[in-house]
Amino acid sequence: MTPTVTASARRRCLQASALVLAALGLAGPIVKAQTSDAAAQRYPDVVAVQVRASGSGRFDFDVTVSSSYDTPSRYADAFRVTSTRGAVYGERRLLHDHAGEQPFTRDLHGVTIPAGTRTVVVQARDSRFGYGGKVVQVALPGRH
Repeated sequence: MTPTVTASARRRCLQASALVLAALGLAGPIVKAQTSDAAAQRYPDVVAVQVRASGSGRFDFDVTVSSSYDTPSRYADAFRVTSTRGAVYGERRLLHDHAGEQPFTRDLHGVTIPAGTRTVVVQARDSRFGYGGKVVQVALPGRH
């Protein structure tokens, strides 16, 4: 019998792993943004990002998104990693709503980022209105 892992248990595991990696110097710090008022939320918010180097010029991201309005007809359907000037380095599409799991964390692996780039911006997209909401700007580990 395989045990069922709840969303909160997975989130706690990801947070503990991130703290261990950060303490060992293998990952950047966990960066959190302020969340917006749920009643007025038009876009999903990125509320936390964990980034790890995964090879020469490549990075893995764990991105936590909050979209309190998530329903099958309208939901957070993607997030992306960009330069501070808007060049897109990677995007993860989300194929369904996460109404029963808020906020939720998903990963994006193997994002190639040019050598001179030290920080990136992570933002989420709404299936109806596009990109917007709270973003997180995060420093890349090893690029100080």
